[in-house]
Amino acid sequence: MEKLNVIYEDNHIIVVEKPVNIPSQGDKTGDIDMLTIIKDYLKEKYNKPGNVYLGLIHRLDRPVGGVMVFAKTSKAAARLSEQVRNKEFKKKYLAIVDGKLETKSGVLENYLLKNERTNTSKVVKEGTPKSKYAKLEYEVLKYNEEINLSVVKILLHTGRHHQIRVQFANLGHSLYGDQKYGTRGRGKQICLWAYELSFVHPVSKENMSFSVMPKIEGSWKILE
Repeated sequence: MEKLNVIYEDNHIIVVEKPVNIPSQGDKTGDIDMLTIIKDYLKEKYNKPGNVYLGLIHRLDRPVGGVMVFAKTSKAAARLSEQVRNKEFKKKYLAIVDGKLETKSGVLENYLLKNERTNTSKVVKEGTPKSKYAKLEYEVLKYNEEINLSVVKILLHTGRHHQIRVQFANLGHSLYGDQKYGTRGRGKQICLWAYELSFVHPVSKENMSFSVMPKIEGSWKILE
């Protein structure tokens, strides 16, 4: 297991880099997850006996890496969760997508329906029962003609299941390395990275922003 990269920590919150292929929280695989890793880190650092409180505020899909914040107190957890509900929690992503997008920037608005059985989502018509509204903004940072791939920066307005992956696949520009919705890069790591997180500190009320870029290796060498 890689060493935990702590970006920021105080008495109320801890901001870390989630490595790829580690679940945000425990799942049926029983594999080590971020909650457990951080709890173990806190237990050891502060020599705490017994159970350590740690609040999960948001999730990243297992194959996706990037910046995450966890709450160290229930008060901080409640306040941060409220920011998520009120859309005051800003999340920005980098993605490598197939092909050249028609416009340099744009807004994607769709209705998504999740299939619990297959753990997938799809774009459906507005008004479809149980569908949820999904919105994101994107900006193309780079297009590499040689390999026909684009690097896009994404600001997420809603946090739906597999939202970025589904919306770009629906646009005809699936994420490179996406095993579920992709057309190219099968067998490779999905090219989606949560690079920036902005929120108001739950206690000091200070505006905070944290960023961490993916390592320039593998498919991400396109960023060079």
